[in-house]
Amino acid sequence: MLKKWLVAATVVFMSAGALASAAEKNSIQIKGSDTMVNLGQSWAEKFMQDDPGSFIAVTGGGSGTGFSSLFSGTCDVAMSSRDIKEKEVTLAKQRGVNPVAVKVALDGLAVVVNPKNPVNALTVDQLARIFTGKITNWKDAGGLDCAIVILSREVNSGTHVYFKEHILRKGNAGSREEFAPQALLLSSSQAIADEIAQNTGAIGYYGMGYISDKQKAVMVARDEKSEYVAPTVENVVNGSYPISRPLFFYTNGAPAGLVKKFVDFCLSKEGQDIVVKTDFVPVR
Repeated sequence: MLKKWLVAATVVFMSAGALASAAEKNSIQIKGSDTMVNLGQSWAEKFMQDDPGSFIAVTGGGSGTGFSSLFSGTCDVAMSSRDIKEKEVTLAKQRGVNPVAVKVALDGLAVVVNPKNPVNALTVDQLARIFTGKITNWKDAGGLDCAIVILSREVNSGTHVYFKEHILRKGNAGSREEFAPQALLLSSSQAIADEIAQNTGAIGYYGMGYISDKQKAVMVARDEKSEYVAPTVENVVNGSYPISRPLFFYTNGAPAGLVKKFVDFCLSKEGQDIVVKTDFVPVR
């Protein structure tokens, strides 16, 4: 069972002398993906223990929020659980920003239901039909005779975008499939986890680092002829789990100064060990 980590809308770590160092601009503002907030929190805490003159603020809000903040100059690093979009690149250039991506970790998206739900495995096609509203009762997916309650992240979330493009639209750029109108759009992964824990008819998705014994992760198969695979670190690394993705830092130009020092730390052995400890998957 993966360890559950609590998400705060804003996580700020302050070491000794932080206020003074912030005034000296020895600080980093990091904003974006809620999926990455816990990981960013852990990196920031350790980095400031080793560099007590630094100040790092980690804020969620979704990948889109991170990009907006980077383009407006209100953050130094945008955390994103998806690739930047072409229209975002165009907007960045219009504002004189050159977004540069650094892959810092990998993640598997877990599809979760209430532990009392007897459904243990679903295909990608079944997931697409459930989340688009074509399957509305659990009895049509091997479960009990009760209505399916669809939970999703809100549209500004990179997790929402990734799930729509890779599950609902199955990687087809020409597809226009959308989440069912009755889907409940929640502001954070933790909100989905909390609702799943109390709603026996609910189904949702989030980064696998958020699974606890209050939710049940279903196994996923690419199609009916494929093996059903659980969302585990091992299965993300070996590529067998169908819903996995990279996690990024985006900066304005190549990282420099304190930002480069922090990025280098995140990619170091010590930083990648933190990735594993927070139930994500290392890139190195």
